[in-house]
Amino acid sequence: MQGGAADGGKTCVACRAGRVDTDGYCEHCGHAQPRERDHLEEELGSVAAVSDRGLRHHRNEDSFAVAATALPDGSAATVAIVCDGVSSASRPDEASAAAAAAANEALLEALPRGAHPQEAMHEAILAAATAVNALAPEVAGAQNAPACTLVGAVVSGGLLTIGWVGDSRAYWVPDDRAALPRRLTEDDSWAAQMVAAGLMGETEAYADVRAHAITGWLGADAYDLEPHTATFKPDHPGVVVVCTDGLWNYAESAREMAQVLPADAAARPLHSAQVLVGHALDGGGHDNVTVAVVPFAAPEQVQGAPPEPPAGPEAHPRA
Repeated sequence: MQGGAADGGKTCVACRAGRVDTDGYCEHCGHAQPRERDHLEEELGSVAAVSDRGLRHHRNEDSFAVAATALPDGSAATVAIVCDGVSSASRPDEASAAAAAAANEALLEALPRGAHPQEAMHEAILAAATAVNALAPEVAGAQNAPACTLVGAVVSGGLLTIGWVGDSRAYWVPDDRAALPRRLTEDDSWAAQMVAAGLMGETEAYADVRAHAITGWLGADAYDLEPHTATFKPDHPGVVVVCTDGLWNYAESAREMAQVLPADAAARPLHSAQVLVGHALDGGGHDNVTVAVVPFAAPEQVQGAPPEPPAGPEAHPRA
């Protein structure tokens, strides 16, 4: 007879009879049990994030961290980190969680002591890489080393700083929807390399079966790690959408992302993040979906709009 809650085990939420094993599956009916990370939401002041398992994956391999701190002059700094575990690697959920936590911790240590946000972001990505590397098995080649992507945003002192490795993205969406939205990151992916080399158009490249093979990631088996960072000085208010490909697969262009994002995103970041995740689920939810929404209030004295997003460096492909 199957044990249940009476013998200290968890009872299956589906059949209500079987005991749940240590892997999270019912020993009676085989149903995968909901995990704590299946759906997460967090709102912290003017930043919010939502992560969802999606409709087809058996677990959520994404992670996020949002935080707020103060600069030495007392002004506020807002942080959002989003990581996507590489499913073909081992323990991708642990990799993304370790990376998000380490990057967030590094930024919260560096920004209050006056580090420039772009340098702080660079060091945060290196700290995240170290945390993921530490998860690798001691015997090289015993299994695929845990790996993940990372994208982060810091809003501080009239600056918008972005950092990334992999194909998770950041978008800029102005409060004035008549203004031009922009994608602020360039994917470390096969498709992006084909487009950058002029070998394919963007539509053709992203339709290829190899499109999402990433060429940059955090993990012990990564090639030379080259964190991408960029700092912008928007002269008008807007929001930064920081997300995994589980969202942008359903709103790929900046214009599409702006159309899905609610008009009051700056005032209601959590609601906006919920709407964006819902958009991905309504579209099929084939992947885990994670998004952070970070409002940016432009200082009156700052001039200049976000420039064209920088191109990512050439890297080696990971299948």
